Amino acid sequence: MKVVIVGGVAGGATAAARLRRLDEKAEIIIFERSGYVSYANCGLPYYIGGEISDKGDLFLQTPEGFWNRFRIDVRTLHEVISINRDRKTVTVTDKTSGNTFEESYDKLILSPGAKPVVPDFCKGDCENVFTLRTVEDTFKIREYTDNNNIRTATVIGGGFIGLEMAENLKLRGIDVTVIQRSDHLLNILDRDIASFIHANFRAQGINLLFGADVKSVDGEYVITDCAKIQADMVIVSIGVTPENTLAKDAGLKLGVKGAISVNSGMKTSDDDIYAVGDAVEVENFISKDKAVITLAGPANKQGRIAADNICGINSTYKGTQGASVIKLFDMTVASTGMTEKQLKATGIEYEKVILSPLSHAGYYPGATVMTLKVLFDKKTYKILGAQCAGYDGVEKRIDVIATAIFAGLSADKLKDLELSYAPPYSSAKDPVNMAGFIIDNVKNGIVKHFYYEDIPELQKRSDITLLDTRTVYEYMRGHAEGFINISLDDLRECISELDPEKPVYVMCQSGLRSYLATRILMQNGFDAYNFAGGYRLYGTMHYDEAMSKQAYDCGMEK
Repeated sequence: MKVVIVGGVAGGATAAARLRRLDEKAEIIIFERSGYVSYANCGLPYYIGGEISDKGDLFLQTPEGFWNRFRIDVRTLHEVISINRDRKTVTVTDKTSGNTFEESYDKLILSPGAKPVVPDFCKGDCENVFTLRTVEDTFKIREYTDNNNIRTATVIGGGFIGLEMAENLKLRGIDVTVIQRSDHLLNILDRDIASFIHANFRAQGINLLFGADVKSVDGEYVITDCAKIQADMVIVSIGVTPENTLAKDAGLKLGVKGAISVNSGMKTSDDDIYAVGDAVEVENFISKDKAVITLAGPANKQGRIAADNICGINSTYKGTQGASVIKLFDMTVASTGMTEKQLKATGIEYEKVILSPLSHAGYYPGATVMTLKVLFDKKTYKILGAQCAGYDGVEKRIDVIATAIFAGLSADKLKDLELSYAPPYSSAKDPVNMAGFIIDNVKNGIVKHFYYEDIPELQKRSDITLLDTRTVYEYMRGHAEGFINISLDDLRECISELDPEKPVYVMCQSGLRSYLATRILMQNGFDAYNFAGGYRLYGTMHYDEAMSKQAYDCGMEK
């Protein structure tokens, strides 16, 4: 059997190695149009910033290594320009010599990846405008920053690559501005959790510009619909689109966003052609809708699945949850599943809990606060998604919830998980367990929540009581408008000061004391609601909005 693979990196290289492990006699050829076949794509920004100092560390495998260990024929700088399905060949151009030839296959695996979206807004040669997708892109950016006096940089787009580039350029001492068309960074998050990234970036001295459209890049200036920003260099990172040219020209079936349509075994509409990675259409594990999700983990799994099926092993891809994590300076942000925006778009009725637990036992030194948000189906309590921002242990909690989603656990069952505990690592009641306890309380009517988006309307009402149960000192340092202060420890003695005919909406710092207050109130005949996330969340989001009000019309901070 002869298998030709178009593209290396995650999906293609994984498929090749798996094929060899399953079939020692197969002839395997990888054609890779770049100069590198297997590299740490996710590590590229960190080489530019200097966190990874040796560029050799970016390379996971070389053509020589593939041959020596696997007897796989890897040909870099070879671009497949067409698929000839009628005669089961591909047409290949050797980019070094310029020669073109045909190579036959019994089975073909497409792993072409995705290409950056680059609007046509450059004026002149735009030699200072870059995208980051390949190793060659990385070296070009690193060389430009090393050899030029770069004082200012603008990153267009607030996704993974854009934010990692903003961080690494800032670490090089460059004044960085991030331009984002929407109202928050990182669209895998909702704005409440993203507001912690905004605060972190502002604290690091990164300028943020929201709600702006880039009109052009003119020399050393980025021109938006409302501002002119000086930029010695520009990183364009507004998203990617599936690289579908080969598949489209070959008449293969395409799906959402032009991605290559495949079945659960990664087979295309041609029985002898498979496709994997960023170029393929996948199924959202939760909503079951078709989607394009560009992550390294799914690409690796898909490469293995394609190889299995080619070798006669019935292997299927179960769908993508979109589990991901990112480091931004000292902060970690992670998510899995769907966001509120996605749930609203699909019409799924949901409920949410937001909590602010410590990363480990509070009495052990070094504990930090995280904000964890869990979304679940309002009727079935199926877990729909989770997001977390903090410092230590963030990715651990999201990984546990991602596993629970895959296993089909209901949200309230998170309370029953037995998770490892020692004071330096967690609490006896892990944050995931705490989320489960809160959800179980919601299910049993023990607690009712209100949210940040509810507060503006609540502040207009005279038929309710807004109550802050923190200490006087905490309250005086900052509080939400309209909230009166009675500390939790004084509530029982002061409860007669509250009108029992008025519903009480309670806030504290993290949500724990306000929960205890609602239990006191409800058992004394009050209708009480707990603020999800606590004043820590409220303060972060309120500050985020205040920064926008002190800005130009499109959101550029003064």
